[in-house]
Amino acid sequence: MQQSKMGKGMLIVAWIIGLGLLTLLFDDQLAKQFNPNVEPISSFSQGVQEVRLKQNRAGHYVSGGAINGQPVVFLLDTGATHVSVPMHLAEQLNLQKGRASWVQTANGRLQVAQTNIQRLSIGDIQLDNVRANLNPGFKENEILLGMSALKQLEFSQKGEWLILRNL
Repeated sequence: MQQSKMGKGMLIVAWIIGLGLLTLLFDDQLAKQFNPNVEPISSFSQGVQEVRLKQNRAGHYVSGGAINGQPVVFLLDTGATHVSVPMHLAEQLNLQKGRASWVQTANGRLQVAQTNIQRLSIGDIQLDNVRANLNPGFKENEILLGMSALKQLEFSQKGEWLILRNL
């Protein structure tokens, strides 16, 4: 009788461990579907640094990167005038709140704080002194990589790939 209870207990523990491992596996798969570019592919040829980003399942370009040496996740947005950083990340990324200004977003008009990013990187491409906004409307951790950064790069799309090159 005691062995039977112990066997059932071990079976339950095994099921719990198995379900936990499956959850971790699927969570990792979902994360890769959202951001297939956690570590972007970089190459250097003829004096030009190049980074290749694969489109995610939704057709967006999401990439791991860094702001002032801190790891971040970028969502590339050619419709955004400036890089837009969620306000709650300002201190962590060593960004200073500057002058307040009004911007027009997809969600309407919003007051933001201007800031300057000392160093922004995607793969091996590095940009210095990039104009940005601290956006109090963003509750997530993704950063919109707008044209204040992208205009410093040459970019082209081929199939499901976006190729960024430093100028």
